[in-house]
Amino acid sequence: MTRELYACLYAREFPLQAQLRLRPKLQGTPVAVLDGRPPLETVCSFNRAALLKGAALGLTRVEAESIHGLRLLPRSPECEAAARAVFLECASIYSPRIEEIPRETQCAFVLDIAGTERLFGPPAVLAQRMRDGLAAAGFRASVAVSANFHTASFMAAATRGISIITEGQEASALAHLSLDTLNLPQKEAETFELWGIRSLGALAQLPEVELIARLGQGGRRWREIASGRLPHLFLPAEPKFALEEFCEFESPLEQVDSVLFIAARMIESLVTRATGRALSLALLTLSMRLEGGCIHQITLRPALPTIDRKFLLKLLQIELASHPPPAAIVALTIAAEAGHSSTVQLGLFLPQLPESSQLDMTLARLKALVGEDRVGSPVLEDTHRADAFHMEAFAVNTRAKAAQDQMPRMALRRLRPPYPVHVRCNNLRPVTFHDGQRDYAIAVAYGPWRTSGCWWSIDDWDRDEWDVLIAEEQRAHLLVNDRRQSRWYLEAVYD
Repeated sequence: MTRELYACLYAREFPLQAQLRLRPKLQGTPVAVLDGRPPLETVCSFNRAALLKGAALGLTRVEAESIHGLRLLPRSPECEAAARAVFLECASIYSPRIEEIPRETQCAFVLDIAGTERLFGPPAVLAQRMRDGLAAAGFRASVAVSANFHTASFMAAATRGISIITEGQEASALAHLSLDTLNLPQKEAETFELWGIRSLGALAQLPEVELIARLGQGGRRWREIASGRLPHLFLPAEPKFALEEFCEFESPLEQVDSVLFIAARMIESLVTRATGRALSLALLTLSMRLEGGCIHQITLRPALPTIDRKFLLKLLQIELASHPPPAAIVALTIAAEAGHSSTVQLGLFLPQLPESSQLDMTLARLKALVGEDRVGSPVLEDTHRADAFHMEAFAVNTRAKAAQDQMPRMALRRLRPPYPVHVRCNNLRPVTFHDGQRDYAIAVAYGPWRTSGCWWSIDDWDRDEWDVLIAEEQRAHLLVNDRRQSRWYLEAVYD
């Protein structure tokens, strides 16, 4: 075990990889990415199939369009930012100390993996696990492991696959690399060219004192990099865990099936990322940017957090059918909130409970039939208005409430709708009422309890409530006088 050990993860042609990771059907086709403002767009990234077709960096749009079979995609900074966050999240699984190396069209992170041998095995095994994890997330990356920070970063950029540089072999591993790897200033690059120094191995063989005398401390630093001995002050980044995927389409999508095809890959990626942290998806918010700049949002809230890809996709299909976007979709963003799935221990002789996914599917279909405001859990409002409530999204409460022994109480059985009656009053107090069939004599009347409100709107109310006891039945009733309509109703019976 060395005192320092670094692993560099290097993804080439990152603008293209960010576009293709959610489009698996384009992986084997010639694809190039255009950057810049129209009509001065140039090729900034392409895959190997496009290279075989004749694609090169700096080609204009006109030149790229002349290549038969080459598919062109516009560069998307938002898509690259989302892909870089996923790349960083995959790397953070193996080490909390990560430093990013800025690159224009590549993505590179260096991990401090010293002391992780007991968790992930020797460096060769860890490097393979890193590469396989990135491949599962849709990235093609090379991995280099070395005891020197700069050696790991240069070897990952210069080679493909996995490179393990043992301690003490850094200079020999870097010897064959071109001097252009150092990105020297133009003046110093011309000086080395005049000296005939074209590789890092040749630079490492120069005498240190004479090199410093001619090029200053910069020459000493470049020589130490070429020798694999330059120390590095590690500046770790603090990755933020956020479940979000973004995809920008090359042409607006009007068909729901096309949207579902892309959304399926994005949901699968979110589920895989959540599963890697032993989490589930509790809420999904889909933001669709439409033609014209409008945003159409859909929220999926399962009754219980889940990682069932097919269920989430089916739930999305039902929501899109009931709330279709009003225009063609230009870009799609899916953001998820993580949660913990609960497990229920059933008894040996208890019947099996229905799956929560079936409940969500049933609720989604009911909302599509009768409307969202008519499906859910009723919640009483904080008001004196009679029967005032609103509907909230249904959620399963996994906490079992302890049963409490309570004495039986009086119940109020409401009549829905209230039954209209004719009431005769004496000194403003009800004495008898008639329900259309017979008269009832009131023995005792308690009240009135007057409530009113919302006088400023059409939904105002003004009513008097009376608790009356019928002498014949010895049963209490609730009479209501609607003062706005000047009508009496029998609203409830006390049992």
